[in-house]
Amino acid sequence: MFRVNRQTDYAVRVVLALSKKPRGTRIPTSEIGREMLIPPALLQRIVAELASGKFIDTLAGRDGGISLAHEPNQINLLQIVEHFEGPLTLSDCVLHEGDCPFELRCPVNCQWSRVRDLLRNELASVTFEQLVEDSKRIEANLALNASSKAGVASASKSQFFIDSASL
Repeated sequence: MFRVNRQTDYAVRVVLALSKKPRGTRIPTSEIGREMLIPPALLQRIVAELASGKFIDTLAGRDGGISLAHEPNQINLLQIVEHFEGPLTLSDCVLHEGDCPFELRCPVNCQWSRVRDLLRNELASVTFEQLVEDSKRIEANLALNASSKAGVASASKSQFFIDSASL
């Protein structure tokens, strides 16, 4: 089963948190860890790996922190996933061309390649700019739902007092 590991998931969280900030904003690593619920022991490794992949810039010291090295529209999920996980593959038979003795006459090999390419294309199409916009929509919907539930609760209380008063 294809599944991204926890470190990759945390790396996506770090890049998303930085993508939500104005360009050039430097954030302390500890703040990102608290905001994204990332254990400090893993966070340092993830930040180092993101920096080595040139996804983020780091600055040590009292006024240091981390910031995105590129605009959010220039970083996509595939880049982060493959940086942490390696090339996406669904089967060893399509890992390296020529490894499978049935490669040229195997209908399954062809399907593994097709599905791998679909997955890679989908992940490549999801930029962090898009994820920031999705996040804003989700937050707006949550706020709307919370306010509408508060309005219903308030209306129910008002209805109770009206009904009680008419007794």
